[in-house]
Amino acid sequence: MSKKSIVIGSGIAGLAAAIRLQTKGFRVQVFESNSFAGGKLSEFHLGEYRFDFGPSLFTLPEEVDELFKITGRDPKDYFEYVRLPVNCHYFWEDGQKLHAYANTDKFAEEVETKLGEPAKKVKSNLQHSAYLYERLAPLFMHRSLHKVNTWTNGDALKSYFQLNKLGLFDTMNGANAKQFDNQKLVQLFNRYATYNGSDPYQTPATLNIIPHLEFNKGAYFPKKGMHDITASLYKLAVDIGVNFQFDSPVEKVLVEKGIANGVVVAGKEHKADLVVNNMDMVNAYKTILKDQKQPKKLLEQPKSSSAMIFYWGIKQHFPELDLHNILFSQNYKEEFDHIFKKKSIYEDPTVYINITSIYKADDAPKGCMNWFTMINVPNNQGQDWDELISEARKNVIQKINRTLKTDIEALIEVEEIVDPRIIESKTSSAQGALYGNSSNNKYAAFLRHANYSSEIKNLYFCGGSVHPGGGIPLCLLSAKIMSEMIA
Repeated sequence: MSKKSIVIGSGIAGLAAAIRLQTKGFRVQVFESNSFAGGKLSEFHLGEYRFDFGPSLFTLPEEVDELFKITGRDPKDYFEYVRLPVNCHYFWEDGQKLHAYANTDKFAEEVETKLGEPAKKVKSNLQHSAYLYERLAPLFMHRSLHKVNTWTNGDALKSYFQLNKLGLFDTMNGANAKQFDNQKLVQLFNRYATYNGSDPYQTPATLNIIPHLEFNKGAYFPKKGMHDITASLYKLAVDIGVNFQFDSPVEKVLVEKGIANGVVVAGKEHKADLVVNNMDMVNAYKTILKDQKQPKKLLEQPKSSSAMIFYWGIKQHFPELDLHNILFSQNYKEEFDHIFKKKSIYEDPTVYINITSIYKADDAPKGCMNWFTMINVPNNQGQDWDELISEARKNVIQKINRTLKTDIEALIEVEEIVDPRIIESKTSSAQGALYGNSSNNKYAAFLRHANYSSEIKNLYFCGGSVHPGGGIPLCLLSAKIMSEMIA
């Protein structure tokens, strides 16, 4: 009889883990505390408007496609997506606008025309981002940092001779400020720190790897919305025999003589040959692993930023807006100081507006738009969130009005607000942090939990709170790294 594995949680990494283990011959059972799969990657409706709850950017689609291919399926039978011609529209309050075209030559020309920064500098920067990816991805994205062979293979040896070029000894802002003279362009490239909830003025310049994913490899949009990533992988998992139990929070991981051999759900024991935890690592140790040895150093690491999201049904079409839009703060340094040092929200926040109805018209009524309006905020440390929401909502609306020359509040037809408390309660993310531990120091990559337990045999980990990090691609890779450890 085949061996049984239990996966705790059906976030994107939990789904990927379940598919990979089932393909390896395990009988997989997934226990999910919610009534639906996907975790942050879910959807909801407000009247005639549809919204994706969480992640809004889709890169490295091949990591999704691979899950279908390893089961012998054609990805197109389940899931389709398109590459974006424009990655983002950028706006500054002085009236400056910039289109981040997916074509790097066109983007570089746009930058030179609009900002006066030589196109060759932009191309050089993106070439360096590709170089970082070539050197660092094999180490930090596709392997466990906690296994000796990661540091003794050929990829690692090549990197040892190039340490001065990998950005380990500079900050993201420091590197970008050396590369560009125009402060708006520095700000644009500093924004990529937010892709894993970090501060560009603290996080190492190695994170300048991120623009490569968006520009050189491409940003995409699932034809049925971001939630279709979840829906298609859930359907695949069911089709290959994975068993899902919803509304079934795990109460405890069973450990006997240092070996994980099951879980407790609703007071009942469910035995298994191995257990995979997709729950936030910090909350897992505080709850379902509270009787086990605690990795105190990891648990005490500072957490990433969180988000405040205003889901708005807007009864007007704005032709100047695209799928992804950024309205920049006039003082980026002060904004990040508020988030990470003052644990508060700056009065002039950078506003991100995601509008899926641009590509999926039925997400909003005709002539209307569904705005996923987000600002970066500190994680939950007991702030007065009701007061912060009230103030932030006013500042966000004023920011939009100044930048787009409109009166947006009069156009809001429906509204839902999500803050770090809600993110924490709905997704079990410690302190509502979106990406687990922060990456605000050069050792951050080494301060993430491994994809396995060094103390408990047959207990594995995947998801955004463990190696290699948060975001859809890294979550999928965490499941891949984990599954490759299992014979």
